[in-house]
Amino acid sequence: MQVQPGPDGQNRCPWCLATDQYVAYHDEEWGFPVADDRRLFEKMVLEGFQSGLSWRTILEKRENFRAAFVGFDPIQVAAFTEADVQRLLADKGIVRHRGKIEAAINNAKRMLEMLDSGTSLAAYVWSYEPQTPPPHYAATSPASEAMSKDLKKRGWKFVGPTTMHAFFQSMGIINDHAPGCAAWAKVDAARAAFERPTR
Repeated sequence: MQVQPGPDGQNRCPWCLATDQYVAYHDEEWGFPVADDRRLFEKMVLEGFQSGLSWRTILEKRENFRAAFVGFDPIQVAAFTEADVQRLLADKGIVRHRGKIEAAINNAKRMLEMLDSGTSLAAYVWSYEPQTPPPHYAATSPASEAMSKDLKKRGWKFVGPTTMHAFFQSMGIINDHAPGCAAWAKVDAARAAFERPTR
């Protein structure tokens, strides 16, 4: 089934109907285009943490992640030391996975390198916006595979093609709301009005 009625009777993507928090995330965030570097960095890190888990698990811990990673300020995260890694491994409010924690710190450093080269994270990720949308609810796409490959060359970690496709879906680089979902037209209009970052 492509859509299902939510608590207010409006049709929505079925994946979001488990909790009120999930419905709000679906209605207000998922698929709306984002050009803010810090928000993009946050989502890239959280998508990495979500690998092997459900997004619902991460969403429920998102505020804890934001506190633990100082609002996902890449300058501060890039400066994290082994003491910070130990602090995060002891934080029951987040996903305590050394590899993912170290990847977040590494990726903050890689992001700063990108900024130093004169390219914002926003301009970089939006340069991979596909001209032809991939099939609805696909697990990956040629664009996510291409960006994943390039990020890995740049030294980023936990940025596989499936993870990057989920990032594209959530950050509005594609509109992957189901046809007939109440949010589809809102996201489509937001994407039409969105000024793509170029630097």
